[in-house]
Amino acid sequence: MPSERLLLALDYGGTKLTAAAATPDTAGREWRVRRSIPSPPGADARYDQFTMLALADEVLAGDRPAAVGVSFGGPVNAAASLVLLSHHVRGWENTPLRAQLQSRFGAPCFMDNDANAAALGEWRFGAGQVEARPVASLLYVTVSTGVGGGWILDGRIHGGAEGMAGEIGHTMVDPAGPLCICGRRGCVESIASGPNLARRARERLMAEPEAGRVLRELVSGNLEAVTAERVARAAEAGDELAEAVLTEAARALGHGLGTAITLMNPQRVILGGGVTKAGERWWRAVRSAARANVLPGMTVDIVPAALGDDAPLWGAVALAMTGN
Repeated sequence: MPSERLLLALDYGGTKLTAAAATPDTAGREWRVRRSIPSPPGADARYDQFTMLALADEVLAGDRPAAVGVSFGGPVNAAASLVLLSHHVRGWENTPLRAQLQSRFGAPCFMDNDANAAALGEWRFGAGQVEARPVASLLYVTVSTGVGGGWILDGRIHGGAEGMAGEIGHTMVDPAGPLCICGRRGCVESIASGPNLARRARERLMAEPEAGRVLRELVSGNLEAVTAERVARAAEAGDELAEAVLTEAARALGHGLGTAITLMNPQRVILGGGVTKAGERWWRAVRSAARANVLPGMTVDIVPAALGDDAPLWGAVALAMTGN
């Protein structure tokens, strides 16, 4: 018999697999048990699924869940219950993951991509709460290896006609900008993501051998060691080149956010991901650029995520609770 109160949450990340169990009365605050393991380079879908099921069995400890929620790091056709592909792990193409998990655990399963799941998690349990009540609408954006997003409208994930709503990382902000992985130029992701921020810093350091003293010291002269985190540290220490690169990336993101705010007028925008830890200078530039790109009088409420790296996992709990 399933436990009426036990919810199983699974997060298939590109580099990490996490399984956790929670109950509705503690959801958003504490896990009953949580287990995580890195997904090694070269892993395929079969390996990840075998590992995830082992993690799930460990956290369930013989119990049967009332429902299963899944956050998946790649495009998902939630209506058809299919994983379309993973950007990081081969072999996931057109996998009927929901049916597999329902059969394995004997419980209903609900799934979505990680950006949508994180949006739902923040809306239900995190920064989407204002005075203990959820906002009516929000845009969640993660700024990390890439830039992705998810919409919550009237308490539900809004995936759009093809499940691709929220792809703010591929909003063009500079037609003459750097080439993006999508094949176009000047997308938000090609400028604002962590790897591209670091790439831009390396380009500036190579072109300006007398500039970037603090950043050069942080990497001991090894430009391949430049990361977004080190650029942020150098900027905080007053390195003008690092400040310029960080501000350029933040403004690109803010410009894209302003476009999204103008189109949908969300009550709140929540930003998560590693790049959002870049410091107050970055946040000021993001908010300033967003405000400069909206109509006068429009609300621009941009706040940091509250759930950290567990936002997609808590979103999986919310999916299990409601089916969204």
